[in-house]
This record gives sequence, structure tokens and C-alpha cells, in this order.
Amino acid sequence: MLPTFRTCAPNIYEPLKKLLPTRLPPSLVSRSGNLYEVLSRTPGGGIGNAVHQCRWTDKDIRNSYWIVTRSQFKCGGKHGKAWGLLYWKGNLVSPQEERIRGALKYAWRDGPSQPAKQPSKS
Repeated sequence: MLPTFRTCAPNIYEPLKKLLPTRLPPSLVSRSGNLYEVLSRTPGGGIGNAVHQCRWTDKDIRNSYWIVTRSQFKCGGKHGKAWGLLYWKGNLVSPQEERIRGALKYAWRDGPSQPAKQPSKS
């Protein structure tokens, strides 16, 4: 029988964690942030990526997101401008590209808004 990954290196997570710097580079952080922080972590400035406001998930607004078509960053990716197409509850709102508003005011995440996780019934 061939050894599995777990038997060869049962605790590889801790040694790998020690090799990383204590403060991870922005491209490796998967937390929410303002729109420009989220987009600047991705290759190509987030063009073609879906992003959503975290509050949409909190309000149980499902399958709503922006597809980013253009982005410009300044101040190391903390500020800038972004344009895209809005999909609201799965439907395209307007076929014309428009400026994404609320970029600094709200927290953003990658991907479409998802339903809030329901507590498991046991």
C-alpha cells in the first residue's frame, strides 16, 4: 500500500506557515475590503471578475454582483475608479458599462452574493 499525503507529512501546515511572512502580501489575503483593495489583489486589476457588496449577503440578496470591465488604482490600490456591468438577482440591469459606486463606503468581496449560511438543524 502506498503512503498517503497525511502519513508522509501529518503536520505540514505549521512548518509552511512559519515560512510565510507574518504580514501576508495583499494578493494572498482573502478578506473583504474596499472595492479597490479587493480588485488590486487580483491579476489584471480585477477585469472580468465578479464582486459584490458584503451587505447584500447580510440582507439575503442573492446572485447580485458587478462584472468589472475597467479599473484604475492610486495610493497603492487603496483608492481609484472602477467600471462594470451590474447583475441584480441574476439579471443584467443595463448593457452599458457604468461607474461602480460605493467603492470606499462599503465592504466588498469576490464573487456573487450568496445566501447567508443557515444554522444546521440537528
